[in-house]
Amino acid sequence: MFGTESTDKLFFSVSAGKINKELDEQLSNFMQENPETNLIIIDTLQKVREEGGDGYSYSNDYQIIGRLKSFADSYGICVLIVHHTRKEKAEDIFEMISGTTGLFGAADGAFVMQKEKRTSNSATLEIVGRDQPDQRFKLIRNIETLAWELESSENELWNEPKEPLLELISKFITETNKEWNGTPTQLVEELDVDIKPNTLTMKLNVSANQLMNEYNIRYSSSRSHSGRRVSFELIEPEV
Repeated sequence: MFGTESTDKLFFSVSAGKINKELDEQLSNFMQENPETNLIIIDTLQKVREEGGDGYSYSNDYQIIGRLKSFADSYGICVLIVHHTRKEKAEDIFEMISGTTGLFGAADGAFVMQKEKRTSNSATLEIVGRDQPDQRFKLIRNIETLAWELESSENELWNEPKEPLLELISKFITETNKEWNGTPTQLVEELDVDIKPNTLTMKLNVSANQLMNEYNIRYSSSRSHSGRRVSFELIEPEV
């Protein structure tokens, strides 16, 4: 990995418990100690699920992913789960995800990456999700940085639809009011919207990049023992 030496916000754990057992407590404790976390990666799913036996069923697969999704939703973060594909080809590439369809059915979305051959530096990345249309990207592996870079897309790159909530925030955070910090409940009152505070923060977590790219407003969210707080800052565009 490159470019990680200067950050103090990247954490690695080389051991973990099992889902429904020690892992649940480990994840909750980590979020309590690091409330500004936005992304947790589990690599691989097989390392944290129960040992074989009768547990490998649709209902069990669905329950495992559903439990991780509930955890992610409760903290408003993304949990990215690395998993394997089968060696057998399938007409639908997402049927190559190892396990039952319960894994795919419980997740918000899936990415399947496939190289043309094992030694190739070319690959395709197929994406499906509940909040975006299907997409297929062609990637090239940069042999210097070891990163996969976008070469082309087989369909038009997806643009996020306009979010009315972001329009309200852009009228709230202006040149005369460049910063704001408070609780989600206070923000609901400021914006005068009919939405629950936890739903509001979930929408903002999903739309943070769009808010920054389209309105130059930086959004951040943090959790402490006293509760969650959100903040906005108007960023001057670079000349």
